[in-house]
Amino acid sequence: MLEPLRQGLPPIDPSAVAGSASCTLPARFEAVGGARKFTRTTLTSWDLGDRFDDVALVVSELVTNALRHALPADAPRERHDCAVRLHLMRWTSRLVCAVRDPSEESPVAGEAPDSAESGRGLFLVESFSDGWGWYPSPVPAGDTPPDGGLGKVVWALFRLTDHASAERPVPADAFSDRP
Repeated sequence: MLEPLRQGLPPIDPSAVAGSASCTLPARFEAVGGARKFTRTTLTSWDLGDRFDDVALVVSELVTNALRHALPADAPRERHDCAVRLHLMRWTSRLVCAVRDPSEESPVAGEAPDSAESGRGLFLVESFSDGWGWYPSPVPAGDTPPDGGLGKVVWALFRLTDHASAERPVPADAFSDRP
């Protein structure tokens, strides 16, 4: 499932991943708090606690978007307890947050009026991360999606060192398997 995130990232060698962690989130909006707690615990264990505020904001937005827009509105949410997963991956100079959901719909950044209480999630993701994008999700070995769809993974990348900030920006399709 995480292999596409490893492609195109320096270093390309998948064994160079310094750490990875993932968790399944229940299909309830209370899961956003659980995602932030998981992120804090993971970043602290990687000695990246100083990056928590920005990363947690992005994780919150990605998970909220997955819960709000990717789960079927007409089905009881309790039946989709394993439908959303949060993945965190760390390289020496980069951190990737990725949220997998069952929808094949591409995420779309909206234009929210100043008075709107929502609609700025992807704008915040873009503002607080060094790059973001999405790709259709592969089916994990042995899994068959109940609706036949593959879903998608929405990711955000954070540079971790001053040296990395001198590198060129990461294009939005850097993690895509698409040609």
